[in-house]
Amino acid sequence: MSIKEIVPTERIESKIPLIREQKVILDCDLAILYDVAARDLNKAVSRNLTRFPADFMFRITKDEFTNLKFQFGTSSSGWGGTRKLL
Repeated sequence: MSIKEIVPTERIESKIPLIREQKVILDCDLAILYDVAARDLNKAVSRNLTRFPADFMFRITKDEFTNLKFQFGTSSSGWGGTRKLL
C-alpha cells in the first residue's frame, strides 16, 4: 500500500468557487483529489443517487460555465482544462 500525499488546505480552498451563492467544488477538481477520472466519479454518483443528499450536486448553466472559464482559464495544449459544458 502506498502512502498518499496530504493535500494542503490552501490547494483545496483555491478550487472552491462561489456559484449561486454557494461554495462548490467542481467534479474535475474533486476527481483529482480522489485520484479518479471525473467521468468515473460522475458515474458512481449517478449509480448511487440514494447515497447522496439532494443538494450534493447540480449542473451549472451556460453563463456560469462561461464565468468559470474566464475566472480559471482553460488549457489549449490538450493537458487538462474543461473546454465545453457537458
